[in-house]
Amino acid sequence: MQNLLESYRESTKEFSQTLAERSPAEVAYDNEVLSGLRKRMSIQKALEMAAKKYPDEALEVDTNTIEEVNDHYQYLKNHEDILAKLNKSSSNRTNRRHTR
Repeated sequence: MQNLLESYRESTKEFSQTLAERSPAEVAYDNEVLSGLRKRMSIQKALEMAAKKYPDEALEVDTNTIEEVNDHYQYLKNHEDILAKLNKSSSNRTNRRHTR
């Protein structure tokens, strides 16, 4: 499992570096958008919700850019979900080794 986690992290290294460059306000805005998506809101509704909380960070989207923005946030959501699952699985294996 550790190899799988390392492989995934290596394959997403560039994306992760981009994420690390975000300001705290950008992270908060992104997290708000992701929260909306996890509640099964449309990307437009999730963006509107996040913009109300973080108006300075709000993205301006139109019919030409909404799909690209949606793709980005879907990828980010999946990325976070995969990392959480891999980290949980890795953590569970470590805990099992220490309790034997």
